[in-house]
This record gives sequence, structure tokens and C-alpha cells, in this order.
Amino acid sequence: MYIPPAFVENRPDELRDIIRATSLPLIVSAARAKTGGTQLVATHLPLILDGDQLIGHVARANDHWKFLDPEAESLAIFAARDGYISPSWYATKGETGRVVPTWNYEAVHAYGRLEIIQEPDLLLPIVTRLTRRHEDDREHPWQVSDAPSEYISSQLKGIVGIVLHISRLEGKRKLSQNKTNEDQLGVIAGLSKENPDLAKAMLKAREPES
Repeated sequence: MYIPPAFVENRPDELRDIIRATSLPLIVSAARAKTGGTQLVATHLPLILDGDQLIGHVARANDHWKFLDPEAESLAIFAARDGYISPSWYATKGETGRVVPTWNYEAVHAYGRLEIIQEPDLLLPIVTRLTRRHEDDREHPWQVSDAPSEYISSQLKGIVGIVLHISRLEGKRKLSQNKTNEDQLGVIAGLSKENPDLAKAMLKAREPES
């Protein structure tokens, strides 16, 4: 990932925040091609961060895990808050007119070895944790145990678990850090109407480090 110095993010807590704020990351791996040689395969899937591991599951019919090269690194891509930045928001527009559009965003790349989990007794906790992550804040959360056990058992046969053992992280926060204070404030004001989550991320980025 290309990361100019102004946009480097390497604080562990901030990297984890970007990971957790991404609802549907992407895993990319090297795999054996059916016709020979190597190809890249990619799968969108929810993931849970657990220490230095990313945990999820894919369909058993997905070729991603079937032809995975276990010796090669996989890459999980997380893109959290992002949005278009209009030149009309910059104070510089009225001063010189020398402005152009851009895109602000937060991203993390997680590299590591991908482990495949097929045992039903290990798959059930993965499914349960993923479900709880998205259900626990609901007024009436659905639980895996709400479904008949034989039905859950049959569904588990259709998936395999994956665990990415993180070896390194790269983080980027492109949030107008290379702009003047006045231009940043203009962008925050514009985003507060069109993209409040990104505006909050920019405000947080402006806070002094504790």
C-alpha cells in the first residue's frame, strides 16, 4: 500500500479501530490455478479480530481455500470510513482556486498465514462469535441456539473456517492532514452534512496524541 509520510498510521489501537469499523473486509491469497500455475483469489467476508488473529468462514464450495498455497502470505484488506472531498469545501478555493477533488479514507492491510478449519466443534464457536458480534446490540438478539441443533449441524457442513495469523499490519489514514487548518475545517464542515462518520474521523485525527 502506498503510504505518504503524512498519512502513516501505526498506532496499534488505531489500527484495531479501523479493522473493527470495517463491516466487510476482503481476503486475497495466492492459489493454485486449475489450469496450472498460480493465481490470485479474493473473498469478501466478515472477520473478527482476536489478538493477532482474524477469524471468519467461507463457503465450502469456495475455491479460495481448496487451492490455497499454504506457504504464501494472504492479505486482508480493511477500508473503514471513506468519502469524496469536494474542492468547494477548501478555503483555498476562494483564495487561489488551485484545488482539485480527492478522496479521504482509512485503510489497514493485514498480512499473514491463512489456516483452514474444518472440524465442526471448532466451526461452531466461529459462527457463534460472528453472530453475537452483529446481534448482541439488538433489542431481541438472535442466537445460534435459537435454531434446531440438527439444522445448525447441517449448515456447518457447508462452510470452512479461516484464521489469518497476522504477521504485520500496514495502516493509512488519509484525512486531509496535508492541508491547511482552514481547509481541514472546511472539509469537516462539508462532511458533517454529507458523511458524518468521516467528519468524526477527521476530528479525531486532529486531536493531540495523549
